Amino acid sequence: MSKHAERERTATAFRRLMETEGEAIAKNTRTVNQLSDYALEQFDSYEQLREAAREIKENAIENLPELIDEVEQAVEANGGEVHIAQTAEDANEIVEGIMAERDAQKLAKSKSMTTEEIDVNEHLEAEGYDVIETDLGEYVIQLAKESPSHLIGPAMHKSPEEIAALFNREFDLSGEDALTENPQELTEFAREKVGEKIRAADVGMTGANFIAAETGTMMLVTNEGNARKTAVTPDTHIAVAGVEKLVPSLVDFQPFTELIARTGTGQDITSYVSLLTPPVDSPIPDFEADEFRDSDERDFHLILLDNGRMGMREDEQLKETLYCIRCGACSNACSNFQEVGGHGFGGETYTGGIGTGWEAGVHGLDSASDMNDLCTGCTRCEPKCPVDIDISWINTVVRDRLNREADPETLEYLVEGLQPDEETGSLDRQKRLFGNIETLAKVGSTAPRLANAVTGSGLGKRVLSSVFGVDQDRELPALAGETLRDWYGERGPQVEDPGRDVVLYPDLYTDYFDPDRGKAAVRTLEALDVRVHIPEVAESGRAPLSQGMIETARGQAESVHSALVTHIDQGRDVVVIEPSDAAMFRNDYEKLLPERSAQRVADNSYEICEFVYGLLENGHDIDALSTTEDVSLAYHSHCQQRTLDLEAYTTELLDRAGYDVRTADVECCGMAGSFGYKEEYADVSRAVGEHLQDELGDVDGERIAASGTSCQAQLDYLYDRPVPHPIELLAPR
Repeated sequence: MSKHAERERTATAFRRLMETEGEAIAKNTRTVNQLSDYALEQFDSYEQLREAAREIKENAIENLPELIDEVEQAVEANGGEVHIAQTAEDANEIVEGIMAERDAQKLAKSKSMTTEEIDVNEHLEAEGYDVIETDLGEYVIQLAKESPSHLIGPAMHKSPEEIAALFNREFDLSGEDALTENPQELTEFAREKVGEKIRAADVGMTGANFIAAETGTMMLVTNEGNARKTAVTPDTHIAVAGVEKLVPSLVDFQPFTELIARTGTGQDITSYVSLLTPPVDSPIPDFEADEFRDSDERDFHLILLDNGRMGMREDEQLKETLYCIRCGACSNACSNFQEVGGHGFGGETYTGGIGTGWEAGVHGLDSASDMNDLCTGCTRCEPKCPVDIDISWINTVVRDRLNREADPETLEYLVEGLQPDEETGSLDRQKRLFGNIETLAKVGSTAPRLANAVTGSGLGKRVLSSVFGVDQDRELPALAGETLRDWYGERGPQVEDPGRDVVLYPDLYTDYFDPDRGKAAVRTLEALDVRVHIPEVAESGRAPLSQGMIETARGQAESVHSALVTHIDQGRDVVVIEPSDAAMFRNDYEKLLPERSAQRVADNSYEICEFVYGLLENGHDIDALSTTEDVSLAYHSHCQQRTLDLEAYTTELLDRAGYDVRTADVECCGMAGSFGYKEEYADVSRAVGEHLQDELGDVDGERIAASGTSCQAQLDYLYDRPVPHPIELLAPR
């Protein structure tokens, strides 16, 4: 299949998911995300507990072999048995062996992504065993013969109406007996059915949220209570857990107990937090005899699963994935996940932003390939992660590895000169195009009218679509007649005796496509007694990094550092217009440059509105800028600007300048750099953008502004009118 046909197939699959599952998944994830936002806002200890939780996980993974030995001794001392499963096949054979040894036929399971990973249901059912899921969501998808669509909400893609129809069909209910879409009625019906299965089960199987190696104590976190019933009702309990679930002692449970519900569901604490040190002491119910048997007859097996985890532990780039506590917060915060759910943004088992790392680690790179590009690196999931995992970087690393393993494409002459030396020859043409956009901009700017005419023509769009996968409905940015650097080179600095000297970083978009916002930044700074320098400097590396081209991005970062460090040595601050480049300087360079080099750039760089705000706070007057009175303004902040906690500087400046500013709570506009230009993702991008449009509501007679290049492009597209950067509103005219 050609690359173009693959992209069309992907786009069709996403459209189908948005039509069939999109409404339910969007409603549920956005609701939970809002609840989580509120819960964290009310929680003063969040950052301290995040630090504590991360430290516990870091130490636990570092000392994992010792913890495995320790928990084995503790469980055996309690009277249980520990099994180490190197692979999914090993784990399933161990489970099957326990079932056969106990002469068991029926197994009841509580929710466990680890058992989904090993496909234990399919394995046991193929051998003739009966397996029943007891979690409501898992029970629903088991009946529907589907896979989970979310780490903690397996049936999040199902509406109450769909669940009612499923139950009515599967249990042949009609007329007065038919179930309605009332959630309470559906829950009560499922509880009765599941309860019967738990009572009839020979063996109960659970996962484990955490296991204390010191005592063998497990923590199970649920909102339904089914896990503790599954664990203690049958006389045999099998717990299947990845080795990463081990922590040293009971006291280490505390920060996770506080965090997992707030980030995952927006609750202060889940309905049931069960601490079990199996085999438990409770007597065994015998429902047929209506009596209890002695607890001494209980049998407990802990299956600790490797299945790639110890390899991940040795992989410095994927290691952080093992810190994940599977709360699902990254999925809830992700605008793309909100549109397509885990059946689009998922692999064999795991879903959402962190799912890429899990899939690559336990199933292999191929399993992560289809979902990986849905992570746009917007970083909005990361403040929600209770263990502060750099999810965007994990996705970038996986993308880089996929690039290197991809089959080479033909027609290489079409992209001659775009392939950097740092990357392999297998990189696909779409990534080459968007990852090396600076090269195209340089070439095109030598004859901008001709370049714009070619890319804007019908033939040009068809070629870009068929060869590079560029969506034909999107207008590519038009090259300016003169770059910002050329303009400034002719003009030169205008402040003779400055209060401060700064370097205005000429980001790719500002320099080649929208120099007007660069000129506005220059006028604003000069009005506040700042002398501006605009040097010859490379693109920050954001473009190649977004395509997983890490070595190319590293080369760009080294070039930028070399160009800027001389100015920094002279005491000049670096001022940045584009928030994604500010994020590169402050966050991503620490992964691309030596520590001291990255720190120097980070410590001396400022986003433009942040810098202007600082000038006003230090004695300058807003009247030096362009002001107005009571003009209503709808403002959308760039994702990474929010993650860097910079949004408030812009809104405060606009407020001081006389604007009545209102914002939307939507995490992302959906454009995300090149993402919205790619034909396979264009419909997803538009759907996310339309959600922002719905949140902003009626903007007739109102101004609109956005901080990011891609945000401006998306809002331009949605509202069919120019959307300026805030600095263009503040600049003296």
